[in-house]
Amino acid sequence: MMKIKQLGFSVGLSAALFSAPFASVASAADLTVEIENLTRSTFFTPLVVAAHPAGTSLFDLGAAASSEIQSIAEGGDISGAETLLTSIGATQDNNPAAGLLVAGDSATATLNTDGTANVLLSVAGMVLPTNDGFVALNSIEIPTDAGTYVYYAKAYDAGTEANDEMIGSGTPGEAGFPAPGPVAATLGSGGTGIGASAEGFIHIHRGVLGDTNAVGGESDIDSTLHRWLNPVAKITLTVN
Repeated sequence: MMKIKQLGFSVGLSAALFSAPFASVASAADLTVEIENLTRSTFFTPLVVAAHPAGTSLFDLGAAASSEIQSIAEGGDISGAETLLTSIGATQDNNPAAGLLVAGDSATATLNTDGTANVLLSVAGMVLPTNDGFVALNSIEIPTDAGTYVYYAKAYDAGTEANDEMIGSGTPGEAGFPAPGPVAATLGSGGTGIGASAEGFIHIHRGVLGDTNAVGGESDIDSTLHRWLNPVAKITLTVN
């Protein structure tokens, strides 16, 4: 069985190392990818939605996060992932919500893999508010038969930042999480921070703990609004 390699997100592989997957061309496929936010009051940042070649993946569970995954998970920055996906010939329709995807809403991306070797589907975006949590569907094989296929996506922890649940800049390597307007409006302040440390590897997210003290306590997250359990997204893939 071929071992799935990372897209370079963790190991910095160059595009030249991905020549093998291009030897065979995938069957033509028009795809629609609908992402629905299943949480109560949590947001998804702009999402990467991409079809990419066999032998590549966004990340490996249990491995250290790449700088591209770290940027997504800590600050919602998909630019590095976009650049890397472009370098290996991936088909992309990123940021289908044109900003934050709010709880209960959905957004739809369209992909055409005609003439490409892009046979795997991946989706990824930051979960807000978290320190370094991200929702992802990682390298699902795109069905060759026309039809509608449903997947439930989990939230993962990049392991690059301590889950202190305190408002911060969200810059990679710094504590805290970004708080754009609609997110900040639902957060508390004055938290002392939940004891935590960066785990150093990607794993299933524990969810946020939060508290009910809007002007103190340990967390700046309101547990009555932002607590969630996996899965956090429903992804409906239609193959035409």
